[in-house]
Amino acid sequence: MSTRPASAAAQVTGALWHRAGLPVEALAKLALPGAGPSVDAALPSSFAVGTAAQASIAAMALAAAELHHQRGAPRQRVTVGLRHAAAEFRSERLFRIDGLEAPELWDAIAGLYPTADGPNGPGWVRLHTNFPHHRDGLLRLLGVPNDRAAVAQALLSWQAEAFEAAAAEAGLCVSALRSFAEWDAHPQSRAVADWPVRLTRIGDAPPLPLPPAAARPLEGIRVLDLTRIIAGPVAGRALAAHGADVMLITAPHLPAVAPLVIDTGRGKRSAQLDLRGAEGVAQLEALTRQADVFLQGYRPGAIAARGFGAARLAELRPGIVHASLSAYGEAGPWHGRRGFDSLVQTASGFNLAEAEAAGEAKPRPLPAQALDHASGYLLAFGILAALHRRAVEGGTWQVDVSLAATGRWLRGLGQVANGFAVPDPGREDLLDLLEESDSGFGRLTAVRHAGMLEATPAFFARPSVPLGSDAPEW
Repeated sequence: MSTRPASAAAQVTGALWHRAGLPVEALAKLALPGAGPSVDAALPSSFAVGTAAQASIAAMALAAAELHHQRGAPRQRVTVGLRHAAAEFRSERLFRIDGLEAPELWDAIAGLYPTADGPNGPGWVRLHTNFPHHRDGLLRLLGVPNDRAAVAQALLSWQAEAFEAAAAEAGLCVSALRSFAEWDAHPQSRAVADWPVRLTRIGDAPPLPLPPAAARPLEGIRVLDLTRIIAGPVAGRALAAHGADVMLITAPHLPAVAPLVIDTGRGKRSAQLDLRGAEGVAQLEALTRQADVFLQGYRPGAIAARGFGAARLAELRPGIVHASLSAYGEAGPWHGRRGFDSLVQTASGFNLAEAEAAGEAKPRPLPAQALDHASGYLLAFGILAALHRRAVEGGTWQVDVSLAATGRWLRGLGQVANGFAVPDPGREDLLDLLEESDSGFGRLTAVRHAGMLEATPAFFARPSVPLGSDAPEW
């Protein structure tokens, strides 16, 4: 991959804005301090992670302000600083409860491991074991106890892609390390969308004008958030920051990662429904009939199998915006494969490219869960663009974002010369970007939202609470 200066954040934001069909006049109200024409001095990386953070958050925040204007409010200035945006891309690392660090996010055996030599030299695989059933399945596949050294030894008898395939067949979460060239030649890469946010009109419905302007840009807009981990929950959190009524829907039997629940739960109600039974399905149908947005992040086809595919949603609520997040996209041989940010980074070439740029032998991850966070803000942006289109044109809308398509977008921003010379900010360097609030877990200190609207400052009207704290009703 050739090295060239990263695109300016304003250009990247503008491209997102134009592609979504939003009013061009709004761009004049956007300020991006810290952004330069060819410098991405935010986080140590050979990729334009800072530009991706600033542009994705800026597009979402400006879209929220534009919806407020569409409801009758004057246009307002929107500011997203590079340093603040980069910090928000690490929000799960920076929060504290009662001054104490959050528990470790990663399971003890998660991570990168060398494998046996293949035809092109030593291989590597990344294991994602944060959910207990994924961890236990991998241990069974390898025939070893829950011990990192035993896992490492067992993997030395496997070739990387063979183990990746065996794990996928078992419904587990593994990716083999690839270069960009190897990923580009892979059939799944060829099936990945060439743009990170896809808006599709999937049904007819009359235009649904937004309600008159309220105190906050998204006040009165109801969002069902059926997502877990980072990307989908970040989208819901971003919408809540600007006033949307966001209801997180989980189920008692589904695993969760506790620190992520705390960080991404800000501003949301939290209810639980079991869609394996008729009662839970009926309750979610009732909620859907009164919702504006149905946001889901399960594997393609999984939520549809419970009766909530796009066509059924359009019947339940003509004009609804159905937003869908996936790992590898809606098409291709891996379209139904489980995946997370770290796995997509490894499979699609980022870890090897970062290591090569840093002069390191071991694969190197990006300095943030950048595919997750960018996908979250791009999802929120796509939702807001669809709400705008719904009000103007009518219709029921589908918004699709995948981690792999976001990766392609990030890669397209170019690699940054001397990117590893950028200082890596610690939490003590970012104290001015943190805020304190009460929560259902204790006193929470966390990163403020980076999308700063001049007339309607972002804030979280609801505290982060334990899963299932609220009734499943609007």
